[in-house]
Amino acid sequence: MKTIPFFPYSDLFTRDEEALSKVMLDVCRRGAYILQKECREFDAHLAEYMGVKHAFGVANGTDAIIIGLKAVGIGPGDEVILPSHTYIATAASVHLVGAIPVLAECGEDHMLDAADVEQRITSRTKAIMPVQINGRTCNMDALQAVADKHGLMIIEDAAQGLGSKFKGRSAGTFGKFGTISFYPAKLLGCFGDGGAIVTNDDEVAAQIALLKDHGRNEEGRVVAWGYNSRLDNMQAAVLDYKLKHFDVDIARRRAVAARYQEGLEGVPELNLPPGPKSNSDHFDVYQNYEIEADRRDELRSYLEGKGIKTIIQWAGTPVHQFNELGFTVELPKTDAFFKRCMMLPMNVVISDDEVDYIVDSIRSFYLEKP
Repeated sequence: MKTIPFFPYSDLFTRDEEALSKVMLDVCRRGAYILQKECREFDAHLAEYMGVKHAFGVANGTDAIIIGLKAVGIGPGDEVILPSHTYIATAASVHLVGAIPVLAECGEDHMLDAADVEQRITSRTKAIMPVQINGRTCNMDALQAVADKHGLMIIEDAAQGLGSKFKGRSAGTFGKFGTISFYPAKLLGCFGDGGAIVTNDDEVAAQIALLKDHGRNEEGRVVAWGYNSRLDNMQAAVLDYKLKHFDVDIARRRAVAARYQEGLEGVPELNLPPGPKSNSDHFDVYQNYEIEADRRDELRSYLEGKGIKTIIQWAGTPVHQFNELGFTVELPKTDAFFKRCMMLPMNVVISDDEVDYIVDSIRSFYLEKP
């Protein structure tokens, strides 16, 4: 029986093993492990790719949000509005700087709902944090209008958004700062943990530079309390190599999404993500291909029997359902979404034949009697 993994982790290395081995051996032979030229070069190339003034590699995507929040002065008593449809790290980062995560609904496109955000603003609200999820950028015009109306800053969790755009502008570049994750399964993945913070604000950049490396300035003197959150130089070298080919990977993801769209758009039991050409304002890069499905759990079991691995993101738990963390807010739209959502295999090494097999299997499931 054919087996299609949800994400083929080993292929991150084996599909380009010879070139990646050379990159890593070069780092090791030079003993270039911490904050060497690869880190500087990757920061510069990432900033250029995203069209921002400053980019800083850090240890992981969660650190990126925490450091960004500290750099813009968000702290105890401040409220930050963010979607419940996100990974716990987004809300945890707000909590860990002493601020209060305020959870909001997602809209029909599964992104943060600007109208719902506005209803949750209080006198303590300091920022809105859209999450550029699944390789799509939110409608930033709508969110910026709310922020401007109420005098709030925009900050972005673009962990899953690198390469995606709204009206030609890159995810992560709309607010005071944006963050990226380089976790292996992300759009640009390294061989461990990694993240980045980007900003166009010189003052914010100066604070990030201090905070990510023990509060040390360019002369090496400690002038502030900081973190040990440096992007590993080996990972920077790998990421810099991969960034050179990143547009090819994005094109493949969009081609896979188009093939799913063509094969599944006529199935009434499904709600698909927007297709690659559905809206000229959005350039989606499909970190994930997340659908809504009738009889979701039965469909997943059926696909498992066909050798097709699927997942429900974050084990099917949006942030507001973590009652142990003190959340009591009711978000019926998000609840309804999580009863139907699931992810199909989406990566750059999946073949057209495998996509067609997944499509045919899904169509067969719904043609059978319940």
